[in-house]
Amino acid sequence: MKRLHYHGRLLALASVFVAIRFSGWASAALPSLSADEIMQKAVERAESPASHEARPNYLYLKHTVLEDLDNKGRIKDRKEKLFEVSVEAGLSYLKLVKFNGLDLTPAELKKQDAREAAERRRLVDAKPDKKGDERENFLTADLAQRFNFTLVSQKMFNGRNTYILDFEPKVGLVSKNLADRFVNQMAGTAWIDAEDFEIARAEIHLKGEVTLWGGMIGTLRRCDFALERVRLADGSWFNSFSHGLFEGRKLMEPMMIRTRSESSNFHRSSAVVP
Repeated sequence: MKRLHYHGRLLALASVFVAIRFSGWASAALPSLSADEIMQKAVERAESPASHEARPNYLYLKHTVLEDLDNKGRIKDRKEKLFEVSVEAGLSYLKLVKFNGLDLTPAELKKQDAREAAERRRLVDAKPDKKGDERENFLTADLAQRFNFTLVSQKMFNGRNTYILDFEPKVGLVSKNLADRFVNQMAGTAWIDAEDFEIARAEIHLKGEVTLWGGMIGTLRRCDFALERVRLADGSWFNSFSHGLFEGRKLMEPMMIRTRSESSNFHRSSAVVP
């Protein structure tokens, strides 16, 4: 029995050693790229026609929860929504089908249909550089050039090799509007798929406060946000899960908001964009 126990321990140690060696080989097998080269490839992928018009059309469900919290973290108000999402030529169209767990009435569904039709007309008439709500493809060259990236490691994520990059805003960025002020305070970590150069995961936080009208209307002091994306069998990537906590002040009242979003039931659609 002692001999069997001894051989069992040897086998276990050997298994751990093989796993470590395999893990190291998997990371070492990745191409030797700098952080800037990795991000350049990610931007090129995001801005290529294949990531937009040439993508297959898809349908899926998106479940969102928004909770308004008091200063002790207790829920004051909760809004839960279920959307049917149609992705056509890289553009996403959302249709609300449930609110707080209840189906919409026929009148409410009619309003949603009218709203979706108006959104489609707006996108068709928009200038080429203004088209879209590209919820699944948000990375642009303009966004990437605002940050300094540092390659910190190479790890497996969801069974795929990824490059792990930390990012921080560059010094001296100009803020023309609220969106600029928010983006220019963002820092975090990004997991970049080593084969497709798609963002597989991102974690974001604020380095400093973001104010609205110099703080008179409100201030955002905290933003902890995480996003995960999924790769489907045909190579399409979609946002699959996100959660966030936002804390600050609205006028004179403290504000704390918690969000959560999950997408599921991805399947091909035969819809044709008019």
